[in-house]
Order: sequence, then C-alpha cells, then structure tokens
Amino acid sequence: MAERILSEETVFDFHEYLVLEEKSTATVEKYLRDVRAFHLFLDGQPVTKEQMMAYKKSLLERGYAVNSINSMLASLNSLLAYLGWTDCKVKNVKTQHKTYCTEDKELTKSEYLRLLDAAKDRPQLHLILETICGTGIRVSELRFFTLEAVKCGEITVSCKSKTRTILLPSKLRKLLLDHAKNNGIHSGPVFITRNGKPLDRSNIWAQMKSLCEAAGVKASKVFPHNLRKLFARTFYGIEKDIAKLADILGHSSIDTTRIYIMTTGTEHRRKMGRLGLVV
Repeated sequence: MAERILSEETVFDFHEYLVLEEKSTATVEKYLRDVRAFHLFLDGQPVTKEQMMAYKKSLLERGYAVNSINSMLASLNSLLAYLGWTDCKVKNVKTQHKTYCTEDKELTKSEYLRLLDAAKDRPQLHLILETICGTGIRVSELRFFTLEAVKCGEITVSCKSKTRTILLPSKLRKLLLDHAKNNGIHSGPVFITRNGKPLDRSNIWAQMKSLCEAAGVKASKVFPHNLRKLFARTFYGIEKDIAKLADILGHSSIDTTRIYIMTTGTEHRRKMGRLGLVV
C-alpha cells in the first residue's frame, strides 16, 4: 500500500470538495484549520490509524476541552472519508451529557438587557442584538434580512443546503422598517457598514465586545451565538416544545437543541431542591 501523505495539494482539493458540498464559509474555514493543525503534527509522516490516535492523545494532553477535541476529530474524519482512508478514522472522546451549563459562559436575560442599554446610543447595534436574540438566528444569517423580506414579514434563510422561513414578530418588523427608512435603505440588506456593504461576523463580534465594560458583563459571555442560545432557553421555558425549537433554530438533530436549553448549575440546584426529597 502506498504511503498516505497529506500534502498541500490534498488540502486544496479537500477545500474544493467542501465548497462543492455547499458547506458554509465558517464550516469550510473550521475544517481547513483543523486539517492544517493535523498536517503540522504529522510533520511529513504518513497518515495512519496510529498517527490519528497519537494526535487525539496529544490534544487531550494539551488540555483541550472534550467538545473541542471531538469537533476537530469530526473535521479529520471528514477528510479521511473524502480521501477513502476510512480505516484511519478514530472514535470521539466519550463523555457523559452534562445536565447543566456553567454560569460563567451563559448570557442571562438581565445581562442581555444591560447590553441593550449600553448600546442605546448605537441604534444599528442595538437592533442587531434584538434581531438575533428575538429570532434565534445565526449571526451569518443576518444577510438574509433584506428590506424586501422584512416588508413581507418572513425571512427565507438558505444555509447548509437547508432552507427555512423565519417569521418576524410584528414589533421587530416595525423596528427594522423604521431602521431602513431612517438610514435611507431602499432595498437589499438592512444591516450595512458606512460603505454600504453588509455587516459581517467580525464587524458584529467586535462591536458587541465594545459594550462589555459599560454593560458590566464579562467579555467571555458576549458574542452573537450566546444571543441565539438565550433565545432558545427563553423559548423553551415558555413553550416546552423542543421539536418546534429545533425547527426554528434550523437544527437537524434534537440532541444539538438539548445543548442550547441547558440551565445553569444554580438553576439546576434550585430545581432539584424543589423536589422536596431531602428532608
């Protein structure tokens, strides 16, 4: 059997494959980042099952979180499947599902409201926060919020080879229409830069981080995806319908949605205390 060498040409071909598979830009970048890290680890050595196992072990030894390691392995296993080297695939690191999340990572509703207050003099950023948190969209899906779609009250999102429709709450729809009118936007995306280009993930990320000090919220909690998770927890707290929530969020698996609706450790302890079983 010929040695299986992971070359730059192979990585380039894998990149082309991911694009043709219609993976999102963020997913493609993530997969390639993981593949290149493995390439550096190999240092010219051929790809083998033993090397994959050694890499998995090295990630554990370097203190990576289990979820991060499994995410990296998923990228590499996708590469191996593409190359037909499936005998080199490795299993995920086993972990028990957590029943709660840590308080230092999850954004609370009160913290979200403080972020809104800190953004009161920055109307576009204020509305972006409300749009993400009020609909549960991914930050990359903001580009589908065009004036034409907002006028219809329905946003059609096409992502990861899937299409779903987001219904706008009437209050949010009015705010978006007012924003477009006040900023002279007559068509196309409603969230744009000063140069008229659609805002991207990095623009929004940086602007959100700039609110932390004024809002008194830890920077580790302030990023777009946490707004999406706050929407999920709030929606589930009212509706208690995980299947419907999965559809709204665009999840293929309810297991993914379960991660979004975990309560914090404090809430978990409070609920267990209310069982009245410790007398």
